[in-house]
Amino acid sequence: MSKKKILEKFKEYHFEFKHITIIFIVLFSFQFLVSFINKASIRNFFLSTQDWYQKDSAEKIANLTTTSLELQLESIDPKEPVKDADIRRIIKSFNIILTQPVLQNNIQDICVIVQQGKNLLAIDDGKNLYSFLNNNSYVAPDSEDSHSDVIKLYEGIQYQLKTTEQIKSIVTNKVTFNTFVPFILKGEYVGAVYVKNTPNFSFLTSQIISNYDETSLIYLSFISLGLLAMYFVSSYTLRERDEAQKLLFVEHEVNIKKQITYEKELAFTKRIYHTHHKAEKVMGFIKGDLNLLSAENINEIKFKVTKYANFISRIIYDMKWYEPPVQTIRNPIFKTDLNEVISFIVNHIFLRTSRKTSIYNIQLQLDKNIPQINVNEFVIWEIIEPLIQNSIDHAGIPDILINIKTGYDQKSKISTIKISDNGKGIESELLKTNEYGIKRIFEENISTKKNDIQNTGYGCYIAYEITKRCGWHIDAQNLPDCGCEFTIVINP
Repeated sequence: MSKKKILEKFKEYHFEFKHITIIFIVLFSFQFLVSFINKASIRNFFLSTQDWYQKDSAEKIANLTTTSLELQLESIDPKEPVKDADIRRIIKSFNIILTQPVLQNNIQDICVIVQQGKNLLAIDDGKNLYSFLNNNSYVAPDSEDSHSDVIKLYEGIQYQLKTTEQIKSIVTNKVTFNTFVPFILKGEYVGAVYVKNTPNFSFLTSQIISNYDETSLIYLSFISLGLLAMYFVSSYTLRERDEAQKLLFVEHEVNIKKQITYEKELAFTKRIYHTHHKAEKVMGFIKGDLNLLSAENINEIKFKVTKYANFISRIIYDMKWYEPPVQTIRNPIFKTDLNEVISFIVNHIFLRTSRKTSIYNIQLQLDKNIPQINVNEFVIWEIIEPLIQNSIDHAGIPDILINIKTGYDQKSKISTIKISDNGKGIESELLKTNEYGIKRIFEENISTKKNDIQNTGYGCYIAYEITKRCGWHIDAQNLPDCGCEFTIVINP
């Protein structure tokens, strides 16, 4: 792919101010998260290193103390008599070895654990230690009472120390190291030197982490300043582009509104031409009824003429609006008998013409249990009339039988109107749905008439639009044997 194509591909994506804001927040959050994870990793590393170093330090101190005691004892020649001055010097050396490390802050206790018969003794005094080593029958004066916990720990590892002769450390309270070093005298295991050590290197770890925090803060500050600079520059650039784009959108919106208004006016004009013949036909019915007016049929003629006149008024009213207000269609004040409206349309519109016997016939199957609905009866007239007319115009056979059936489901409280015929049915192409899920027969300006008649294809479209405003649902399908059927579902 060439550089030009790559550049053109990149230009397809338009970054807005919110995109730059999200990118800035994501980068800053990631940087902060990386810094936090890195700090936690370093802290864990330091803590692990500190634990290892504390153990190593405690064992070295204990090992050094044991080595000093062993070397001191090795310097005594058992074949030569020991003078009192030498004894005092040895005892003094033992005392120094056993007490000097305790002067450090980290070391709490040092003693030598030895076996006397079946008992364990903990000796922390140079004189007692010398006496025990030169006279095994010597019993230290209750010196082990203060080291009872130490003796319990030693009992658990005594066998391991004696067999392996390796240093053993037991950690208590997570920070205290109880270190036992095998005490070997002239090649024989005598006991163990115990050192209780609590090394503390937290000050070093805290100092290192503090220095890292300072470095991370400086680094994060520089990164943040760079991102902020990029953010403000980008936002300023995008703001100018957005302002120009906004003006373009406003102009485009104005043009779209003009186009929509023009299309509405055009569609509105076509609908007027489509419905004017209905008014002409109904006006002819009115004139015919007035000519037949007599004293005997005055009430019947008055009823029919009133219905005709109201229907024409509704047609004229619809000519004033692109989309009539909802309250003129659905309203609680309307109490319409659906069966009565259908009967009037059939008997006084379609079955009134003189050619009905030779062209079509209409059968009614009306459910008496169907309830009244809160929809203007002349709106229903505008739905039913074009659907019946569609069956007459497009049946394509000489003897047309139209069946109109109403029904009511007590359980779901849903009413239905079915208008079917025995014609050739609807072309399969018109039963396909568009991208909005609407069947093409209900689209505007769709007709199966082959001749070039203007303003056709609005009957089913008008019925669909009005049922949608009523909150109903309409569908069309072909019947298995022949003909088609329109179904209107009236929700409660």
